Amino acid sequence: QVHLVESGGGLVQPGGSLRLSCAASGRTFNIYVMGWYRQAPGKERERVAAITRSNNTNYADSVKGRFTISRDNAKNTVYLQMNSLKPEDTAVYYCNTHIPPRDYWGQGTQVTVSS
Repeated sequence: QVHLVESGGGLVQPGGSLRLSCAASGRTFNIYVMGWYRQAPGKERERVAAITRSNNTNYADSVKGRFTISRDNAKNTVYLQMNSLKPEDTAVYYCNTHIPPRDYWGQGTQVTVSS
């Protein structure tokens, strides 16, 4: 079992920044890839960014150049630095990892970008 807890969401003005954190506990030695997803009202959940244990990363086109994912393996924590935020980034952001045969999700943290 793995337990994921996100933090760092909130209300920010367009152009602002936020940093999300996701702390993992439990059988963390099995974790290879960690990712951030988001779900806006009325939309499907989408992957925002992912990072492997060896720090290979990938991003959704919509956030490339604005968001940066990183991880601290010693702390079992993954971060999402979000800059130049736009109203369309408003969503609940979820931390995720997949350890066969299942996915693990955090409870989500709300990010609202509004003036």
